[in-house]
Amino acid sequence: MVGAHPRRGHRGSAGDPMAVDRKGPHAEESLQASGSAASASSCLGPHSAPDRPEALRLGLLDAMSEGLSDAELLRLALQHAVASLGGLGGLAHLRGPSGRGLHLVSVNGLVTAFAQQWENLTQDAPAAAALSAHGNRFVWQPLGEGEAAHSPIPSITGMASVPLPGPDAPLGVLSVLTMSSGPPGPEQCAFLTAVARWTAEHLELSSAPRPLDLTWGEQEPSESRVQQALKATKAGSWEWEIRTGEVNWDEAGLTVVGIGPDRPPRRIESWMSVVHPEDLPRVLAETEEVIRSHSLYDVEYRVCRPDGTYGWVQARGRVVLDRGGEPVRMVGTVRDTTQTRATQDSVGRALRYMSDGFFALDADWRITFVNVEAERLLGVSRKALGRVLWDVVPGSVLPRLETRFRRAAGEGTPTGFDLRWPTDERWYHMRLVPMPDGLMVYGADITEQRMRREERVTAERAAAEQAARITELTSALAKAVTSQEVVSATADRVLPLFGAYALNVLVPEGRRLRVAGTVGYPQEALDLIDNVPLTGRYPVPEVISTQNPLFIGSVDEFLARYPSLAELLSLIQDQAWAFLPLIASGRLVGVCVIAFDRPHRFTDEEKVLLTAVSGLLSQAIERARLYDTEHTRAQELQRGLLPRVLPRVPGVATAARYLPATEGLEVGGDWYDVIPLSSDRVALVIGDVMGHGLAEAATMGRLRTAVHTLADLDLDPAELLTHLNDLVSGLGDDFYVTCLYAVYDPTSGICAFARAGHPPPAMVHPDGSVRFLDSAPDPPLGAATPPFETVETCLPDGSLLVLYTDGLIESAGRDIDRGAVRLADALATACNSPRRGTDELDRLCDTLTETLVPEQQHTDDDTALLIARTRTLASENIASWPLSEDPTAARQARGLAREQLATWGLEDLSMTTELLVSELMGNVVRHAKGPVQLRMLRSRTLILEVSDGSLTTPRIRRASFTDEGGRGLQLVAALSQRWGARYTSTGKCIWTEQALPTDCQQ
Repeated sequence: MVGAHPRRGHRGSAGDPMAVDRKGPHAEESLQASGSAASASSCLGPHSAPDRPEALRLGLLDAMSEGLSDAELLRLALQHAVASLGGLGGLAHLRGPSGRGLHLVSVNGLVTAFAQQWENLTQDAPAAAALSAHGNRFVWQPLGEGEAAHSPIPSITGMASVPLPGPDAPLGVLSVLTMSSGPPGPEQCAFLTAVARWTAEHLELSSAPRPLDLTWGEQEPSESRVQQALKATKAGSWEWEIRTGEVNWDEAGLTVVGIGPDRPPRRIESWMSVVHPEDLPRVLAETEEVIRSHSLYDVEYRVCRPDGTYGWVQARGRVVLDRGGEPVRMVGTVRDTTQTRATQDSVGRALRYMSDGFFALDADWRITFVNVEAERLLGVSRKALGRVLWDVVPGSVLPRLETRFRRAAGEGTPTGFDLRWPTDERWYHMRLVPMPDGLMVYGADITEQRMRREERVTAERAAAEQAARITELTSALAKAVTSQEVVSATADRVLPLFGAYALNVLVPEGRRLRVAGTVGYPQEALDLIDNVPLTGRYPVPEVISTQNPLFIGSVDEFLARYPSLAELLSLIQDQAWAFLPLIASGRLVGVCVIAFDRPHRFTDEEKVLLTAVSGLLSQAIERARLYDTEHTRAQELQRGLLPRVLPRVPGVATAARYLPATEGLEVGGDWYDVIPLSSDRVALVIGDVMGHGLAEAATMGRLRTAVHTLADLDLDPAELLTHLNDLVSGLGDDFYVTCLYAVYDPTSGICAFARAGHPPPAMVHPDGSVRFLDSAPDPPLGAATPPFETVETCLPDGSLLVLYTDGLIESAGRDIDRGAVRLADALATACNSPRRGTDELDRLCDTLTETLVPEQQHTDDDTALLIARTRTLASENIASWPLSEDPTAARQARGLAREQLATWGLEDLSMTTELLVSELMGNVVRHAKGPVQLRMLRSRTLILEVSDGSLTTPRIRRASFTDEGGRGLQLVAALSQRWGARYTSTGKCIWTEQALPTDCQQ
């Protein structure tokens, strides 16, 4: 077996060609089979039955033998032999020139790696083929352990071999690998013998000498014929007796090495003498290693021919061992590889000096070839051949290379990747091509192509980014409304595109420049820029006058043109500028300044792109300025219709906010109001005219005036809403108003309110709890049918009453119920924190609006918010007495008032107060009815109230000189700051107010 120790076994009888050599426990069965085979052989003679399969196969062989080459004859014979025995494959061996060895010349159905173990067999080899040739008999034996180890499937159990008959000795052997556990049957043995006889006859009958078309050797059955074939293929055979040093050559082998048959080298020393001196050490070393390791001999070297030339030959062979396992002989073949080597050398030279790097690796990752460029990359010389690649590759690329190399070798498919080599910092495309016994690697320098590709990709990416930015800018400018929004949208998309850091838009107003919008400039710089005159040597006026863009790439260039602006440069970090005129519809509307924080060289492409950006910006700025103007006017109108300052009243402390809608120019109809009433009572009003526009704003103004007028009449909240409903209904079917009107009385802490379609007020208890003063809502004004409902609730001292419009709690993304919950949460959070200072309510207003209506949130509805903190009047400042209805009530009332003024330390007001009490009581005695009550309140003023059960309201009139009465109310009006009458639940109340001394005011 090639490359392994052959097994030694028992040889069969030499005299009987059909004797069976059988080893193992079935030896007795094999002997019986041999006897049967002899008889079966006669069955396949001339008188055998024509319909038997074996006879048919022999007939087919005879019919097909004409015109076949020797190699085709052998393959055909093996095919029928294997088919008849039911085997898995077959082998054909022919004797070598020396007649003592067998050489494998044809294989059927077996892979190369498995059949190679029987390639060259000596006459004393233990294999079945050698035993059959040596004993000239049929032999079947099971495969040995070493042979079975190479089997591709475990089903192959034995080998049946039969000799090819020759004149003096067998020409060779036909062998079939069987699957049965025992030898073939008698009929199968007989058929195999018949096929061998047919093969030998046709090989001898071949006419003209022809080279064998063989896979495993060039030998023919006849020695002369084999030599002719070997000569034709420039191959020969040899045998070397290791112990004696004798070498036997055939004629073809002598031809290969260039030695004539007249002086063949019979000794090993003579053979070695023809080896080229440079190759001799390598040949000797390889020979010694093969003898020592009993491995396959395969070495290529140069031989010196007698004519002074040299050629390349390849010697292959194997070691033959004796029974003790010692090497006794080497047998093999020799081939002329000069032509192949010349081709390889030509290819090698081309690979060696080609511009791309190339190196080859074996299966153990050792370098077997490296060209000049690869030597430079790896930093090695040709002395690195045989070294492991991982020992010479730079460490920085080793992990990546090793991973990819091992993957390519494992997958067995070519692959490629780009790699930046660390020694020269250039890019290479590594192409990995797996081979059966290694890997080939190509490294092409692609630095220039990669740079061009990267430049192209960078340029394409930059162009795509510019296009995307311009598209985004166009969309953003279409949505921007104010000038600052236009400037911010432009800055966000243009500054990163050019590497700038600031943008400023200046517009001419009269003879000066004004900043319309800015991003990135400090306030001190804006103060210098704003209101710059249009005359003088400045860059912006120059651009306005020429209407041409101006590009300045450095500070030195700027100061050379405008030396007077050195102070401005000290406040900013500008290093380069682009001044772009903004022209819309042929009219200059401003100048855009783009600033860089480092010197910048403007390319022609950048100048064109900046000019295009200025065109987009011009139209947007023109539109935004119109919006700014109209929006400012609308807001001024809106704020003019609302209270400029909330009045200070004793009963409550108030704060309010109004937030206009952020979308659209139209003004809204939301309003709030705080109206002082008699006896320190206060009216809190909030309303919303549905819709937006000047008509709605005007309606809001009319309603606010009407509420003030009706409030002066001290009407009940429900009655007041009834009058407002009549007013709104008279405006037309397109007007609807929600309104909440509340009256708070600090003497009782009672708040009475009515609401028409308006959200309920929120009340925050002094302990921080929040609840909504909810009630069944009435429809909005203009759609309601009176009467309205008045709801009364008691507010503890220090409570918060929060009135608001729906814009605070309702939006496109939030319904009114969720908004009310958020309002309650915000109130609870804000009111549970410590409250200090007089601006507490203002801060609460800011907190609520920032939480519920963030500045960045676009809204389409106005928002009004009114917060009041209640205060109750102390009991010691309130005095009340019931009075009788007879005329003595006036005297009693004067005495009570005088005593109370003394208690309060207000004796100075006694005379006036007594006169007022007398007049009011006299009016009640003459014109009203009981019950009668007198009440005095000490607050910021001295309040005097006389109540009775009559609904008749006193009216002041002008009295003539002859009238005896009618002057009482005139006297009351003269003695008091204010006076009036209001209806109560039991009748009416006439009240007066007197100013207190400064040191007595509450």
